[in-house]
Amino acid sequence: MSTVKAFVIAGTHSGCGKTSISLGLMASLARRGNRVRPFKCGPDFIDPGHHALACAVDAVPVPSHNLDGWMLDPATNLDIFNRYAATGDVAVIEGVMGLFDGFSGTEDSGSTAQMAKILGLPVILVVDARSMARSAAALVAGYADFDPEVNIAGVIFNRVGSPNHAELLREAMTLVPDIPVLGVLPRDEAIATPSRHLGLVTPDQDGPDLDRYARLADWVETGLDPDRLLASLPETAAVPPFEPVPQLPRVTIGLARDNAFCFYYEENLRLLREAGARLVEFSPLADVHLPEHIDGLYLGGGYPELYAFELGQNTRIRRAIKEFCESGRPVYAECGGFMLLMNDIITGRGRYAMAGVFPVRAEMSEKFRALGYREISTRANTVLGPAGTVARGHEFHYSAMQDDREAALLPAAYSLSGRKGHIDTREGFLAGNTLGSYVHLHFGSNPEVPRAFVQACIDCQK
Repeated sequence: MSTVKAFVIAGTHSGCGKTSISLGLMASLARRGNRVRPFKCGPDFIDPGHHALACAVDAVPVPSHNLDGWMLDPATNLDIFNRYAATGDVAVIEGVMGLFDGFSGTEDSGSTAQMAKILGLPVILVVDARSMARSAAALVAGYADFDPEVNIAGVIFNRVGSPNHAELLREAMTLVPDIPVLGVLPRDEAIATPSRHLGLVTPDQDGPDLDRYARLADWVETGLDPDRLLASLPETAAVPPFEPVPQLPRVTIGLARDNAFCFYYEENLRLLREAGARLVEFSPLADVHLPEHIDGLYLGGGYPELYAFELGQNTRIRRAIKEFCESGRPVYAECGGFMLLMNDIITGRGRYAMAGVFPVRAEMSEKFRALGYREISTRANTVLGPAGTVARGHEFHYSAMQDDREAALLPAAYSLSGRKGHIDTREGFLAGNTLGSYVHLHFGSNPEVPRAFVQACIDCQK
């Protein structure tokens, strides 16, 4: 057993600056020589990419891992946390939305508060203090009293306008004496992380800007003392799980990974490796061939619509992917990867040819077409397991299949449910041994899923 300093950074609401503060703290702690292990509450893919670079050691990224109280059960969340926190000195968990926001308006499933309670960790609350003084103390007191099981160990005020404003906030917080002010950060719009549809801009969009994380660390250090913050927190026990003796890989799976396809849960990759897969990365943007001697393909999500022209120009890789799918070997494609397997992607710039495995088109919209947690139950055998396989994930996309006759004829294997129960839509589409869906599944919700995918690859070797 090892001990670490661990804490959750939560916000009063989305947009209060918790991501910038989380990244700045991670980068500051890392450059002080701490081995920082980052985590993200919720289903987000982009924040973990930024975490990995903020915590980098000698420019080598430190992977961030998703924790989620709705997609994963408490034991799985604890396993993920312990597995990686035990290898570091400090564990920083960035929350999702507001502290108490999650799957429901009446209970805490999927919320940052729920995760803090599952892990038994203190919460540092980020408050956007613009246009507030004494009212900020009332806000903090309300958050502290809302759920007595959540331990709010301190507050960081963000977007503070002046030294006088900072002094007013500190004075006001004397009315809430049990919650210390750990930091007061000046307003600086220049340090905000740029965003677009689906969330923040991915860190490798134009090549990682490592200096940006140093600038965030400098900004954080203008208004708080990271060493004092750590000293104010208790030690947390992190018990690494028992690791089985690793087995030699039994199959090789090609993993699409580049600027267009970069949305993967780290646990999904670990569980595939644990099940016997060797993962070989390739780029549908830059490569003209698939990796040699692969037994399956995993095409993750991302932003293929931003690179539709480049993908459309890469005729050889599109043809290779289609031929691989037609060979009957297992292919699993999520969201952006699913779009790659369609006939075309239609954007505001035009129509671009894709691999043509599914005879439909993905059309981009300015508004999201689906958003929320999803549970899938398969109605047919797929590469993820037999009929009746259940797994949980998340859906968030701005494209949709054009509603035409071809789409209506595609075999659909998923029965889908969300926050309000059954969702009457067709999902989980089959073309031979290829499965494509807009839903991003977290394999930790059902570890039989990655085992089934590896087994499907083994079966095709025979």
